[in-house]
Amino acid sequence: MTVHGSVLGDLMDPATTAGALVYAVAFLLAAWLLSRALGIAVKQTLAHDDWVPVDRTAALFLTQLAQIGIFVLAFTYYAHVIPALRSLGTALLASAGVASVVVGFAAQNTLGNIVAGVSLLMYRPFRVQDIVQVTAASGLETGTIESLTLGYTILKTYDNRRIVVPNSVMATQVTVNLTSRDPRVMLMLPIGVGYRSDIDRARAILMDEARTHTDVQEVIDCPVTQLGASAVTLTLRAWCADAGSARRAQFDLIERIKKQFDRHDIEIPFPYTNVVIKRDAPHATSRS
Repeated sequence: MTVHGSVLGDLMDPATTAGALVYAVAFLLAAWLLSRALGIAVKQTLAHDDWVPVDRTAALFLTQLAQIGIFVLAFTYYAHVIPALRSLGTALLASAGVASVVVGFAAQNTLGNIVAGVSLLMYRPFRVQDIVQVTAASGLETGTIESLTLGYTILKTYDNRRIVVPNSVMATQVTVNLTSRDPRVMLMLPIGVGYRSDIDRARAILMDEARTHTDVQEVIDCPVTQLGASAVTLTLRAWCADAGSARRAQFDLIERIKKQFDRHDIEIPFPYTNVVIKRDAPHATSRS
């Protein structure tokens, strides 16, 4: 009994190495359980956002901050319980200034993303589930805000890709929010026809195909927008429900218009350039 009591006493004594390890595991487990419970509770609450007026972006962002705070508080209480860590408090405070400078330089990008994330949360130029347009490495991208984390904003595109944008970039670049007021997107489809083609007939085909397309809500007009070197450009303008619908309608209409133009002998001309005939090259041609 004495040996078992001594072992149990060592495990319960925070001044011993074994006791410090036991307390470390206990504090870590308690912090993980509390953080996990908080995350589950918030997700269940957001699942009923039809009757709970909660801003999803703010809720998810604050949940992450609270989870980090739980682990910080757990470590603080653990350091207060362990006598060896209390004795190191003075040395830790003395080196805190130097350590903060080193950490600040090493993690300036990460800290910048966190500060930018807080700024996005405060000013809220967009929220989770909003459809936005951003400039990425692949060009102009349109996607739905899937999540806003401490460091990154994640967009889900119409073709199920994930675009991860640092918060510092999202806070500084120009972002087009397509959901804030009206989710509709205007489809603008330029089509070139030959100068000898009937542009009225071509315009009628463009507008008829758009009116019968399921992803087009309203056809606006189809004016002549350019007189090019080899083609007259007609630009079809129509409203679609969202960016995904506009992209689907664009791809589908291009194919359907090409088939209708072939049936009605409306030319989509190849581009050509004039060649200057030099006097010392009598065999040169005037076309290319």
